[in-house]
Amino acid sequence: MRHGPGWLLSLSAYWFATSFKWFLVLLVILPAKVAELSPPEEKASRLGFLFALGAVMAILGPPVMGYFSDRLGRRKPFLLSGSLLTALALLLLVHAPSYLWLLLAYLLLQVADDLATGPYSALIPDLVPRRERGAASGYMGLLQVSGQILGGAVGFLFPLAFQAYLAALLNLAGAGLSLRVIPDQPLKANPRPFWAAMARPWTDRDFLLVYLTRFLVMLGFYLAQTYLQYYLADVVRTFHALGRALTQEPFQAVALLGLLISLGAALASIPAGWASDRLGRKPLIYLSGVGLGLLMPFILLFPRYEVMLFLSLFFGLFYGVYLAVDWALVADVLRDPEAHATDMGLWQTSIVVPQVLAGAFGRPLDLLNAREEGLGYLVLFSLAGALFLLGAFLVAPIRRVR
Repeated sequence: MRHGPGWLLSLSAYWFATSFKWFLVLLVILPAKVAELSPPEEKASRLGFLFALGAVMAILGPPVMGYFSDRLGRRKPFLLSGSLLTALALLLLVHAPSYLWLLLAYLLLQVADDLATGPYSALIPDLVPRRERGAASGYMGLLQVSGQILGGAVGFLFPLAFQAYLAALLNLAGAGLSLRVIPDQPLKANPRPFWAAMARPWTDRDFLLVYLTRFLVMLGFYLAQTYLQYYLADVVRTFHALGRALTQEPFQAVALLGLLISLGAALASIPAGWASDRLGRKPLIYLSGVGLGLLMPFILLFPRYEVMLFLSLFFGLFYGVYLAVDWALVADVLRDPEAHATDMGLWQTSIVVPQVLAGAFGRPLDLLNAREEGLGYLVLFSLAGALFLLGAFLVAPIRRVR
């Protein structure tokens, strides 16, 4: 029996809430709070440090929480408790009175998110048969970018405090919907010791290639996203389209770009997911990587806001193709049903580790820009384009996926 759209939407509901939350936190709330609580000449360095430190703590979170979920054979308690702590952390983040309090709230948010999403990420390999994983991955991608679309609209229209409160509310609602599709009966528990469970996936060549593919694509994405608000403020400077000013605030300008990226991704997600079930995963990954890589030079060549609005939509289309395939790609190569949450938790660090490296780029970005105006951004976006291309073609040697 095939799963219908309603079931697939419920399965992906928490990813919608998670995507909405991280879109606003990483692209709007956190940069704005760092700028508010820091000297202007240190804002990029402090933002980079905050991302890097939080991400280092989060590297262990998904696999560790996934391992305990596998050992207990349960997913629900982790999703429930993690979603509650996430809502609390969001409120602490937006009301932080100092940079130190901002740091502590952000670290709590990372830990709470890992508690929920480590086990949650196992649901596609747990519950969806192989022939439907492209469709399920497409819905996951659609809900992810739908959360970003709503995040872009909210980030553009509303103040920071409202954004955080709405993110907390949607986080709880999304968890409630996803909890409904998780069976009550426990899964077969994984008997492996902790270190054996952590080491085993890295001996699998296909898993390693899937991990590296996502790692490189996400590193390119986070390099571009993390400092985009500062690129708009320092290089683009005015935010006009069709002869009129859309806003004077960089945080609103970047939210609008994010909205268009997410709109493009939403249009591509479901068709790309269905196509991957029929044509294979690899052709879609190639298409995505080439498209993303070739778009990056245009951001540097045409630093005008109206051009960036146009490019953002196409960036979103190619990014949506990738999002529609990446969950199915990793689910297809997993070998051990008793270790789904552990293995998917390890795979989830392919997002966290790029955050560490992207955050570490903050200081070099400041230094390069101080040496020559715009030099740091030239290096930043060129590197991101190269990573998109390299990441896409790493799927070629994977054996268990076509």
